[in-house]
Amino acid sequence: MHVKTLDERVVSRAKARGLDVLVYAPHFTRLPDIRARAERFSDDDLLVVPAREVFTGPWHDRRHVLAIGLSDPVPDFISLSGALDEFDRQGAAVLVPHPEMLNVSCSRGDVATNADVVDAVETYNAKCLTYQNRRSRTVASETGLPGFGSSYSHLAGTVGEAWTVLETAVETEADLVTALRSGVSRRVAHRRGVSHRLRCLAEFAHLGYENSWEKVDRLFLSGDEPTHPGNVAYGGRFDDVRAY
Repeated sequence: MHVKTLDERVVSRAKARGLDVLVYAPHFTRLPDIRARAERFSDDDLLVVPAREVFTGPWHDRRHVLAIGLSDPVPDFISLSGALDEFDRQGAAVLVPHPEMLNVSCSRGDVATNADVVDAVETYNAKCLTYQNRRSRTVASETGLPGFGSSYSHLAGTVGEAWTVLETAVETEADLVTALRSGVSRRVAHRRGVSHRLRCLAEFAHLGYENSWEKVDRLFLSGDEPTHPGNVAYGGRFDDVRAY
């Protein structure tokens, strides 16, 4: 349901693991570029669906929200309410990845407050530690929302370590959006054993690089970055809800 990397190795591994669909949502990349790359790697055996994991709020207290089925670009670092309003306007499926994880996710309270517009909560993430996934399952249970699982793969080797089985056919992006928004029955599954744990730990270790201040400095000082709300591509539409 959620990968960050996409190339020939990822596609080959996904097919070898028996996956039918990948949701591709890389960080800090505009929707048209995501969509073009997703189309490039889709074929009759594997559907790659473009999506955006939007970073809402300021960097030190950001809440990640995954939107599938967007028709128009949405920037990072806008308010959570502003992002959810825009997702609703576009009719996108709204998913909460890794709830309650450090300072990079929606809290239990955020999910409960917005349960009427959230379509699913991640209950297994290969990047998370065991206690974090257990906490995520509690958030889904307490809010009464369906779950989903994903590799959250930033590393090609993690693809297919976790997946979601939807009890319906998904042949298009629209099919997936409809299934998620309607709460179709599903099963969250993941691989097991030593190899799985090692791959998950490698993904977790990648978190240090992903959240380094060096990366912040490189990305968010000028306002010219692709998903900065002040970028000319957004035409000032999000000025009233931007954090920077």
